Amino acid sequence: MSTTNSRKEAMRHQNRTKHVHHGRTTAAWTASMMALAGFVILFVAFTFGQNGFTAFNGSPTPMPNMVLTIIGAILVVAAPIVGGALNLAGKGQD
Repeated sequence: MSTTNSRKEAMRHQNRTKHVHHGRTTAAWTASMMALAGFVILFVAFTFGQNGFTAFNGSPTPMPNMVLTIIGAILVVAAPIVGGALNLAGKGQD
């Protein structure tokens, strides 16, 4: 009898608690990967800019690659917007 009561109590508790995804949603993964790609592109743009790798060529002023800088910045800024839009579309956590 005690096993049946504990099982019923566990079922009641399970129905009351909210399921938590811990970020394992399409919206979270999409936003995270977009931001990561943006930061990697920004790293490449600043490290291997128009003057090449500045640690080896002795250039006094490193010049970032502006095309890659703009692409990376757009990805970083768009990531939370896309994640929020996907969340509103039902692909995120409640």
